Amino acid sequence: MEIYKDLTSPASQEFEKLLNTQLSKIQIEEGKIIEGKINKITEKFVFLFVEGLKSEPVLDINELKSMGLADKIKIGENIPVLLEKIEDKHGEVLVSASKAQKIKGWDKLVEAYEKNEPIMGKITSKCKGGCIVEHIDTGSLMFLPGSQISDKPLKDISHLMNEPQKFALIKLDKVRGNACVSRREIISSFKKEDKAKIIERFKEGDIIKNAECKGFSSFGAFFNVNGELDVLVHLQELSYSRVDHPDQILEIGQKSDLKVISVDKEKLQVGCSIKQLSPDPFEHIDNYELNKVYTAKIMKITDFGAFAELEPGLTTLLHSSELSWTKKNVSAKKMFKIHQEIPVIIQEIDKEKRRVAVSYRLTQENPFEIFSTRFPVGTETEAEVVSKNEYALFVQVEDLEIEAFLHSNDLTFLNNGEEELSKYKKGDKIKVKVLEIKPSEQKIRVGHRQTQKDPFDFFKDKKQGDTITVKVISTDNKGLIVRPENCALDFQIKKSEIAINSADARPSRWTGNESVDVGIKEISHEKRKVVLSIKYLEEKDRDIALKTYGSEASGKNLPFSSLSEDLKKKEEEKE
Repeated sequence: MEIYKDLTSPASQEFEKLLNTQLSKIQIEEGKIIEGKINKITEKFVFLFVEGLKSEPVLDINELKSMGLADKIKIGENIPVLLEKIEDKHGEVLVSASKAQKIKGWDKLVEAYEKNEPIMGKITSKCKGGCIVEHIDTGSLMFLPGSQISDKPLKDISHLMNEPQKFALIKLDKVRGNACVSRREIISSFKKEDKAKIIERFKEGDIIKNAECKGFSSFGAFFNVNGELDVLVHLQELSYSRVDHPDQILEIGQKSDLKVISVDKEKLQVGCSIKQLSPDPFEHIDNYELNKVYTAKIMKITDFGAFAELEPGLTTLLHSSELSWTKKNVSAKKMFKIHQEIPVIIQEIDKEKRRVAVSYRLTQENPFEIFSTRFPVGTETEAEVVSKNEYALFVQVEDLEIEAFLHSNDLTFLNNGEEELSKYKKGDKIKVKVLEIKPSEQKIRVGHRQTQKDPFDFFKDKKQGDTITVKVISTDNKGLIVRPENCALDFQIKKSEIAINSADARPSRWTGNESVDVGIKEISHEKRKVVLSIKYLEEKDRDIALKTYGSEASGKNLPFSSLSEDLKKKEEEKE
């Protein structure tokens, strides 16, 4: 093979010319699928022979493993590959078996789609909105929408997984290389002829006995008739009462009689009704009276209440707010059982909306009216603290499951209400007085301070200008804190109200426990407000002294430092 050492020699040039001529005859092109003969198989690679190529194409064994072909190939057999490059930068031939399989698979899918022929596949996994189907011949993956799995609702498709079966191609996207298939169309095509014969037996007005409920949707319920035909009962045809979803009045497996209301032979559909088998209860709704007790049967229990049937076809919602007088967010599941008969009172009848509102709690004696009878306004009794918040206590009286409201302002006459509130905890006993009862609003207000003697009664017979004796409790820069004799209330005498002369108006003159007479400068029994003043009393006594004494000398022994000056001014005015 010396001719290959010098590629510029006439012999090598002639060989290259002959080779190129041969290649042109074979017409090998990049991007085409070609057949390669397996020459050699190693642990990592498979070597191929392709007539017309300068060198042997090589396949990675892992590629064949991913395709499930690694254990099936044999030396001497042919395998289709995609010719990607006749010669790359390294002088090697690039081929791909997986890409060839995908292209050949797509070609088969296109052919089946154009001929409207079914293909064989198997459901390999679930995904969002449906399933993934693998084409058995080529391994191509296709999408099966959930709505196309079957001609009837299926909760469980485990029996369909990995089972070879026929699918119809319903959509191909050549640009994206996506394929969409349907199992439902295959089933429907087989059933169509038989279904047409079955539907021929039905006409409007027919009564179907013991149809079995097989599934729900947002627009109705599906029933199976004799195991051979599925029919739809629309949401509006389920009941004369308002139904938001079939599961409010039906259960899977429940059997019901149906009335045929429509037959569509072209669409092969039969429409049925349940409510039309019974008379419209609203035709005689006038027989029912408001605020009257009736017996209702519990048909369904929900998180927000229960659906109760007044009569067949007339179902109404018993809301959780109408279950108990005292308990909030009470659970109907804990109170009732399915098909249990209970008393209810009709609160509202809306003929236009075909709605009836009922209440269970109104059939029970109103505990707030019981409370008002046993504990009328003004009654004093003992209560137990059951809870509290930042501004009030909630207390319970005796065995009545009623929480009465006790505001912090009604806790004490003396201290700050919020401070007094902090002293109480759950379980504490407290004496209360009933202040207000509103049975219609389910409200009771009680007070604790009202059970105690009001210290403000000390001023009940007092008026402006009266003099009282107080004891100095404490002092500060603002004035004096004093407490009247035989009174539990404390009052402040401002610094400006201590004395007429500013030099005498010093709180530091008092050390505490001193008794001193003061005048009532202002008083309001309605607002429970009293203003005390030593200065006011001095001014009052000074006015009396000025009228009584006529000279400076006559008033020199009086305890008012300013009186002598006032008397002197009075003498000067006389002159």
